[in-house]
Amino acid sequence: MNRIRVVTLNIWNRMGEWEKRREAIRSQLEKLAPDVVGLQEVIRLEGEYDVDQAAELARGFGYHIAFGRGADAAPWGLGNAVLSRWPILRTVTFTLPGTDEARSAVFAELETPAGKLPFFSTHLNWKFHEGHVRQLQVRALARFVEAVAPIGADHALPPIVVGDFNAEPDSDEIRFMRGLTALGGSCVYYADAFHVAGDGSPGHTFARRNPNAGQLHEPNRRIDYVFVRGPDEKLRGEPIEARVCFDEPVGGVWPSDHFGVFALVSA
Repeated sequence: MNRIRVVTLNIWNRMGEWEKRREAIRSQLEKLAPDVVGLQEVIRLEGEYDVDQAAELARGFGYHIAFGRGADAAPWGLGNAVLSRWPILRTVTFTLPGTDEARSAVFAELETPAGKLPFFSTHLNWKFHEGHVRQLQVRALARFVEAVAPIGADHALPPIVVGDFNAEPDSDEIRFMRGLTALGGSCVYYADAFHVAGDGSPGHTFARRNPNAGQLHEPNRRIDYVFVRGPDEKLRGEPIEARVCFDEPVGGVWPSDHFGVFALVSA
């Protein structure tokens, strides 16, 4: 193995016709054949309702699953998930600072043939005017990544961080992730896979041509990302290819209100 196939998608919880959307998502997962998937807006409920959207999407594909939601999450169980072709050695959920949206990040350490891969799926605050909250969240996220996957840990592949950041590429939140600005006196660097290895298109992942998003009359924008803290000195963690996915209807059904991102990363 010298490449990792990565996908991220906000699945829009159970909004719209979930059963039809679920099958549209599954059909695209089958075609993309990702090794690891980060999902956002995932519902898991136990007991009377017994809902597990990650398990529904993973059914029959052989994925291992990690799920996590913030400590203050609503009782209906909205969180983030990781689907992995490889065994999950450990998982940790981290609650992000912010407002009443109860945002979080889930970490899964994956046992790949090339070594242990630290993988993170997250979802930041959505409101347009809350860039200051997202700035707090990316700073906290970067500290969380460093805590569980320190720079210089030679046994591990470079961390991959994916998710719905609800921020455009020129925002301070994303500029911080890309090493272009400091926040709170600190800097980090993560390669934005679509910026590094995309096809040169705008790469919008929330777009008016998608009826599920268009009904909100929000501007087209790129807000979903695959980040990787690389390449390292062994040239692992380099984005090789990236493109928007889940961006067409399947049998007349749009998979979500977001489009996803697919990336190939060296390992």
